Amino acid sequence: MKNLRCPLNEEVIAQARKIFPSVIKYIVEMTIWEEEKELPPELQIREKNERYYCVLFNDEHHSYDHVIYSLQRALDCELAEAQLHTTAIDKEGRRAVKAGAFAACQEAKEDIKSHSENVSQHPLHVEVLHSEVMAHQKFALRLGSWMNKIMSYSSDFRQIFCQACLREEPGSENPCLISRLMLWDAKLYKGARKILHELIFSSFFMEMEYKKFFAMEFVKYYKQLQKEYISDDHDRSISVTALSVQMFTVPTLARHLIEEQNVISVINETLLEVLPEYLDRNNKFNFQGYSQDKLGRVYAVICDLKYILISKPTVWTERLRMQFLEGFRSFLKILTCMQGMEEIRRQVGQHIEVDPDWEAAIAIQMQLKNILLMFQEWCACDEELLLVAYKECHKAVMRCSSSFTSSSRTVVQLCGHTLETKSYRVSEDLVSIHLPLSRTLAGLHVRLSRLGAVSRLHEFVPFGDFQVEILVEYPLRCLVLVAQVVAEMWRRNGLSLISQVFYYQDVKCREEMYDKDIIMLQIGASLMDPNKFLLLVLQRYELADAFNKTVSTKDQDLIKQYNTLIEEMLQVLIYIVGERYVPGVGNVTKEEVTMREIIHLLCIEPMPHSAIAKNLPENENNETGLENVINKVATFKKPGVSGHGVYELKDESLKDFNMYFYHYSKTQHSKKKRRKQENKDEALPPPPPPEFCPAFSKVVNLLNCDIMMYILRTIFERAVDTDSNLWTEGMLQMAFHILALGLLEEKQQLQKAPEEEVTFDFYHKASRLGSSAMNAQNIQMLLEKLKGIPQLEGQKDMITWILQMFDTVKRLREKSCLIVATTSGSESIKNDEITHDKEKAERKRKAEAARLHRQKIMAQMSALQKNFIETHKLMYDSTSEMSGKEDSIMEEESTPAVSDYSRIALGPKRGPSVTEKEVLTCILCQEEQEVKIENNAMVLSACVQKSTALTQHRGKPIELSGETLDPLFMDPDLAYGTYTGSCGHVMHAVCWQKYFEAVQLSSQQRIHVDLFDLESGEYLCPLCKSLCNTVIPIIPLQPQRISSEDAEAVAQHMTLARWIQTVLARISGYNMKHAKGENPTIPVLFDQGMGDSALEFHSILSLGVQSLIKYSNSIKEMVILFATTIYRIGLKVPPDETDPRIPMMTWSTCAFTIQAIENLLGDEGKPLFGALQNRQHNGLKALMQFAIAQRITAPHILIQKHLIRLLSVVLPNLKSEDTPCLLSIDLFHVLVGAVLAFPSLYWDDTVDLQPSSISSSYNHVYLFHLITMAHMLQILLTIDTGLPLDQVQEESEEARSASSFLAEISQYTSGCIGCGIPGWYLWVSLKNGITPYLRCAALFFHYLLGVTPPEELLTNSAEGEYSALCSYLSLPTNLFLLFQEYWDTIRPLLQRWCADPALLNCLKQKSTIVRYPRKRNSLIELPDDYSCLLNQASHFRCPRSADDEQKHPVLCLFCGAILCSQNICCQEIVNGEEVGACIFHALHCGAGVCIFLKIRECTVVLVEGKARGCAYPAPYLDEYGETDPGLKRGNPLHLSRERYRKLHLVWQQHCIIEEIARSQETNQMLFGFNWQLL
Repeated sequence: MKNLRCPLNEEVIAQARKIFPSVIKYIVEMTIWEEEKELPPELQIREKNERYYCVLFNDEHHSYDHVIYSLQRALDCELAEAQLHTTAIDKEGRRAVKAGAFAACQEAKEDIKSHSENVSQHPLHVEVLHSEVMAHQKFALRLGSWMNKIMSYSSDFRQIFCQACLREEPGSENPCLISRLMLWDAKLYKGARKILHELIFSSFFMEMEYKKFFAMEFVKYYKQLQKEYISDDHDRSISVTALSVQMFTVPTLARHLIEEQNVISVINETLLEVLPEYLDRNNKFNFQGYSQDKLGRVYAVICDLKYILISKPTVWTERLRMQFLEGFRSFLKILTCMQGMEEIRRQVGQHIEVDPDWEAAIAIQMQLKNILLMFQEWCACDEELLLVAYKECHKAVMRCSSSFTSSSRTVVQLCGHTLETKSYRVSEDLVSIHLPLSRTLAGLHVRLSRLGAVSRLHEFVPFGDFQVEILVEYPLRCLVLVAQVVAEMWRRNGLSLISQVFYYQDVKCREEMYDKDIIMLQIGASLMDPNKFLLLVLQRYELADAFNKTVSTKDQDLIKQYNTLIEEMLQVLIYIVGERYVPGVGNVTKEEVTMREIIHLLCIEPMPHSAIAKNLPENENNETGLENVINKVATFKKPGVSGHGVYELKDESLKDFNMYFYHYSKTQHSKKKRRKQENKDEALPPPPPPEFCPAFSKVVNLLNCDIMMYILRTIFERAVDTDSNLWTEGMLQMAFHILALGLLEEKQQLQKAPEEEVTFDFYHKASRLGSSAMNAQNIQMLLEKLKGIPQLEGQKDMITWILQMFDTVKRLREKSCLIVATTSGSESIKNDEITHDKEKAERKRKAEAARLHRQKIMAQMSALQKNFIETHKLMYDSTSEMSGKEDSIMEEESTPAVSDYSRIALGPKRGPSVTEKEVLTCILCQEEQEVKIENNAMVLSACVQKSTALTQHRGKPIELSGETLDPLFMDPDLAYGTYTGSCGHVMHAVCWQKYFEAVQLSSQQRIHVDLFDLESGEYLCPLCKSLCNTVIPIIPLQPQRISSEDAEAVAQHMTLARWIQTVLARISGYNMKHAKGENPTIPVLFDQGMGDSALEFHSILSLGVQSLIKYSNSIKEMVILFATTIYRIGLKVPPDETDPRIPMMTWSTCAFTIQAIENLLGDEGKPLFGALQNRQHNGLKALMQFAIAQRITAPHILIQKHLIRLLSVVLPNLKSEDTPCLLSIDLFHVLVGAVLAFPSLYWDDTVDLQPSSISSSYNHVYLFHLITMAHMLQILLTIDTGLPLDQVQEESEEARSASSFLAEISQYTSGCIGCGIPGWYLWVSLKNGITPYLRCAALFFHYLLGVTPPEELLTNSAEGEYSALCSYLSLPTNLFLLFQEYWDTIRPLLQRWCADPALLNCLKQKSTIVRYPRKRNSLIELPDDYSCLLNQASHFRCPRSADDEQKHPVLCLFCGAILCSQNICCQEIVNGEEVGACIFHALHCGAGVCIFLKIRECTVVLVEGKARGCAYPAPYLDEYGETDPGLKRGNPLHLSRERYRKLHLVWQQHCIIEEIARSQETNQMLFGFNWQLL
């Protein structure tokens, strides 16, 4: 089999000829074998076994859950087993669910049926099959798959197979094998169908010759196949009828099928045969009470018709012409059943009870739209063909209008013209919106006009039979119906009619409905006497009386109704005369038509590409022709970070704007009117229309016939008449528009031809007097009068324009006396212009005055605003900017606020704390209150969340239960932190509690899914609706002064060594106290001077103490509440106010929040202090002051214990067995914890003390220096030596100290760390590595102590930043000087740190070491082209299931993992609940918060926790700057860096939860998406 790609030898072919027929026959016989218990005689074996199977088949009625329920009940099996069966049935189509004797299987069958009937109307399809029958059927399918493979080897095999399938058995009436298979298709189950369809694909469809034979067989049985598909319940994708597209869209095949088998007629007859139940007495369709599913299947037949017609033949044979006409006649039969279907009558008196079903008829109309257009295009290929088709269609229309001639007639008279017409009123008689026959005729007429063959029409349809009034009648009724719906005469007919009218004019249907009706009226106007035509229109609009001067009514509703109808009628008249943008009606091309559509869309507002495309009609290939012309009329504006790119109209295209464009909907009309008011100063006359084609040239005579003049004059007279209310401004505008069209037409004709040949005498008729009475007026006089009416100020320009046009036409008429005319003419124009300019100037002056008045008012308002801002300054200014402006409490000893020395935060030279009086307003009760420690608490709404935004080790397994976790030390990879963010809105604690209780109450009374989880304290901030889950108490900063003399004095004797001894003495003293009686072991660090009695227990107090701050109870309560929330969320444990880990969690969230904000500022390249958002600033300030207060609410002994453990990291004397080594902790967390816990050493049984300012300044500086030195060691030990060492700089002082320091250390680490690294490299690495830590420390001490930072940290200066940080934190810029300064003290510590076996162990395992600076996290790199992602997804295989079914691959943007989403196979169990793969992944990858990209839908999903999520626009845009959710438009997509960056910031700012809450707040759904199973 290997070498079969070469031509086959005769032997193999002969063998195949022998084997294939029997194999195929076996496959077919077994697949369609009906006997359930017996095999065909030739396959039976001697000893029969009595094994049977109970087999359950797939259907589309029952849901998964129904089937699982029935199986569990009937078979008494486990849930898992029932699920397994059900999944298999859904995939394969059938499954044996029980094996055994016949009786047992029969019983199981009855059981399953009865259980499934409880749940739905249809029982499940179950059969009992003999085991041998099952076996043979299974083997037959295996053989099918094998044949599939064989046929891919050679074309010879395929031909032999096809011949065998097509051979009919002699002497049997059975059709050939392949047809038997096709006819049995609807009875087969899914799995068998799939294999057999693949067989057809790999054989017949690979060989063109046999594809033709197969298509002929297919058409032969087409009706039967379609009927069976319609009654089947399986999807179309697995029905043999779905293969039609493969055959009908091949142009040569389609032509062959039309010529040989007349496939068009076959399809049309099939349609008529499957829809007879919907025909009523008059043989018209009526889809009341239709079945959605069945009609959906009928659409498949309509689609086949579209496939056959999709490519127009280029060569017409006689036979093709004949067969096509035959098919066209059969299509007309369908249209005849639709012409006038579902007629309606206006409801008078009471409202309709039930809205009739209208959707089916409109849906079929939509399905047929392109088919109707294609039939017309096919007919237009050939003049003869077109004329014959026209004749057929005309006959059909006449047959449908037979009732028209017989009934009673009425006579209308007006202006000396009379018309006799059928007595019919749209408002009383039956009317239908469905007229496909009339509209097809209109389409054919236009195509005749385009070919110039209208002159030959009388050969086919004699003039006597043409009866144009009948043709016009039905479309006219339809337009009148629309007008009456607008006039609200049909409102008792309910919504169904409004919906039908909407679709009638909507872009999806209008080409074959509304547009064709207008064309039909244009045909009427071109063939009828214009006066008679207008009389007919007046009569049908029921307005003949309104213009007969007989209406004098005071009924306002009636007047409004009349006015609306007149407006609607005038609009239709404008369309009949002015709408010439149809190839064949006017001299225009398709491109010009599309251009005009686009111009009018963009006149409403600039639009994105997709919106324009949606508003343009699509052809049969779903193309709109937009791309070819858009750039001629519009320019594209690129999008920003959000929103989409839009097209804006070019200025030169504005001149083509027509106010009465016939495709504007009512809403677009009103928008466009607003657009018009924006450019007030100009008239908007109609743009000069293109010429009519010869067949339509007589339409313009409507303009200058008597009745039109009469209508216009009547409208103007009513407007001038003060008593009349039968006119509106809109009506006048339309009348002006008609006047303008008439004058433009005459002007164009006069410019083209000599004056005596132009019979179009609009000017003459318009200047004639209306009657012979004394006060008679012509139209020009009326216009002059209208100019004087004040209400019509807006129409002045238009009137002036029309009067000028009258002049121009008059002069063109009088051209004969040329010379005189031109001079006086230009004069008169000038005069006109002068008066016109005067009016304009006057108007400008008024506008200018109004503008100045507005300016004055705005100035007053802004002054008031400024005043308000001045008085409420605190609300607007963030404190840092106001350092010296307000009277600070420090006023008494006013230090120069900005001297350099004051910009130091640590040590004896510490600058003053800048504090202002803070008065805040509660957002709930709007009352102000000053923030003081003795007042009732005020709080900030805040949200505490777990975060992995800074992790260096993504996806590190998380401790899901926080029960055993010890959060005192943070891992250096910052895998999981607790972030506290605030939206910055302030409330009184009491107000907040009331608000929260109210939210709880209201949520108990609500039904829909809550957006937030009240159990965990969640609520939406009352002001900005951010999701919050706690509040931070706002505690004022306690100002502290240091007098320089004291500081100097203390500085003399308080060295680092002394300080460490004091601390150790104090700690051992405490140990003695707690140990009571045991022999104390004072840790010995320094031998000399240990006898100094001053270093005993109390010496720590000698530096200065002060009494503890007293907080109000309300503040204490809030502190405890907030601390407990941090503990509960950070560790995912139930709240417990006494847990010893609460202080640890407080320090941890302080440290982590600062690190996250520092990382974000660095990422955005912003200065450390100058660029903080207000919410970040207020949040940090409150958080640090809260942390100070939190210590006081916890037991002192507890805090001391924690402190001792923290200090043991840097003071090895305190080391115990649970002290981690230096490389396995984050030192910034240690710093924050140690600084905040340190005052607990001052506590005494008898008095509550805390360190004085000067003591704390020393404590801070020494703690910070110690920990900084430890951190420097961390950096140098983990330095990455593998980097290329190319840049050799000259040795600086820093570099020299670095080298010597490293040499020292490498002795202590017994050579674990190399010393061959150049000094400059060490120094650069150290500086880069330590900067983030210094920046975090600066933020921490600033918010802790309130000392103003140096200027360089407020502005964005990268050079000055490092030295500013060092001075602010009182460090030398050459950090190695620290070691030199404290060398004696620090050397023993260094030795002890480095000798730690755990540390040496860490150094040996290079892989797990965290290096500094830590790398910044960003979302994964995405490919620029979206198709790369789609490619990746197509290769994705679910790790847990082997089938080839479509999955939903989802990409995690944090780590790049591809997951199988929304699928049972990948669900996990967490805490007893099932969660989907994405939610499970998010728990590990993002601590429950994650961002995913759904690859097949191109949408981003944000998720949080188990049950919350929201969609977010993907960062991929097409060339028009739009996203494409669901990939519906299918344009090529490219990554937008800005959007992706925005998504990155949403994550790094910890705003994912907020985005989700906002999105759910705006799209509240009763039944939301089940996020848990994502």
